[in-house]
Amino acid sequence: MAYKTILVHCDASPKVGQRLTVAAELAERYGAHLVGLHARPPLEAPIFFEGGVAMDSLFASYEASADADQAVALAAFQKAVKERRVPSHEWRVTDGFIDSELVLQARYTDLLVLGQTDPDAQTPTPSDLPEAVVLASGRPTLVVPHIGVRAPIGESVLLCWNASRESARAAADALPFLRMAKKVVILVVDPRTSPDGHGAEPGADVALWLTRHGVKVTVQRDVAADSDVGAVILSRAADIGSDLIVMGVYGHSRVREMVLGGVSRTLLSSMTIPVLISH
Repeated sequence: MAYKTILVHCDASPKVGQRLTVAAELAERYGAHLVGLHARPPLEAPIFFEGGVAMDSLFASYEASADADQAVALAAFQKAVKERRVPSHEWRVTDGFIDSELVLQARYTDLLVLGQTDPDAQTPTPSDLPEAVVLASGRPTLVVPHIGVRAPIGESVLLCWNASRESARAAADALPFLRMAKKVVILVVDPRTSPDGHGAEPGADVALWLTRHGVKVTVQRDVAADSDVGAVILSRAADIGSDLIVMGVYGHSRVREMVLGGVSRTLLSSMTIPVLISH
């Protein structure tokens, strides 16, 4: 597997450049086609709103705002592309809500790049966008922290492993990163030895599989005790100097309703380095 098409969400937020920088660098690294996607949200008139001239004024205001946001997003995308040697790229504009548009477009890409939910953002981006998209799209999603990143990612990777379908999917989706990494630590928290799960040596089976792919791995077993597992993962990532966390997420989404694992929630809200999530 290789990342040959990378899709990045382009909005008008002040921090859009952070995820665009990461996406462009990855496109250059993997020789991938980079797609910038901007969604123009539909006009939503107030429930109690009189038509006629007032409606015309509302539509004109909406058009001006949508055009301005699109121009900002395009300028940021063009800037990021010019700063890297991106093999090929394209700009797409769709009409619709960003979460549903990303889900549809992501199905024809190898990797989706989104920004972490910014609690201080003024833009109307859904607060659970990364979670909703990864659960519905079937594609790995790289979430870039809203504080940005200081260097190219993927040299030191922390792979979270609990022997589940989701963690197996995430490990496979992250193979392009894992193969190129200088260090990969497989973190197993509170493992239970079992013939149909972790096996006799938790982490050993996945380590052997990754070694056959040319990945340099070490296994670290940890105990959460009374601590939140998500907090343990973030702590270990800091301890070993990881610049990327890989993990599977579980749950389901339906029209603005979400059920997601507590570990995933902790990581996506408190992350300070990029997190590759997969379902």
